[in-house]
Amino acid sequence: MEHTVLVALFLSFLAGTATSVGGLLAFVIKRENLSVLSLGLGFSAGVMLYVSFMEILPQASQSLVGVYGDKPGEWLSTGIFFGGIVVAWLIDTLLPSHHVEEHTLDKSAKLKHLGFFTALALAIHNFPEGLATFMASMKDATLGVSIAVAVAIHNIPEGVAVALPVYHSTGSRSKAFWYSALSGMAEPVGAVIGFFVLRSVLGDASFGVMFALIAGIMTYISLDELLPTAHEYGDGHKVIWGVVGGMMVMALSLLLF
Repeated sequence: MEHTVLVALFLSFLAGTATSVGGLLAFVIKRENLSVLSLGLGFSAGVMLYVSFMEILPQASQSLVGVYGDKPGEWLSTGIFFGGIVVAWLIDTLLPSHHVEEHTLDKSAKLKHLGFFTALALAIHNFPEGLATFMASMKDATLGVSIAVAVAIHNIPEGVAVALPVYHSTGSRSKAFWYSALSGMAEPVGAVIGFFVLRSVLGDASFGVMFALIAGIMTYISLDELLPTAHEYGDGHKVIWGVVGGMMVMALSLLLF
């Protein structure tokens, strides 16, 4: 039992550290190359939109349908998804930079705000992923490894999404790295809480609610934060190809793993 718990915690930690790899990849992009920044932000939006609609929301719906039946489960997952959008809007509105008029914010401040908001949302997203990795590993180590590998691959572009705007706004490699690393550390935190607190009470309904909420939050970030900022730094064609590229990378990771 003790060995199984340690393996489960280790796999969750390993999956979470993959955001740090994405954070390091962001440093390859020169700060002066704004067109690449535009492409990168579009890529990040593509990753988040695709994973929200093709993985997270369907999982939420499946979990809630299994508990409440077809129609109630579908209505509930849809309602919570839009509730997640409202939650993201509230978080966005309450962040300090939004107390200043938009035209007074320089681009660096907006990029830094974007990095913080993305890190916060991905931390919320990574928390139940860590919990899921832990629970799966407790039941079956092989299944846990498969989920941990898949989550780790997904986390690499997510780390880029966090580090890229922070690095370009501050010029600080350490800040960009730690923002991305800390957003990933929500996964082992989720695993630890799962072991000590929630192991006996979590079920399909709880996971369904969490994942539907996360899908809404990530959709809001992509449409209201990532894409508008990407358009400020490059033309529309670069942005859309970045979005398509992000979707393709995430699609391949889901198909292969």
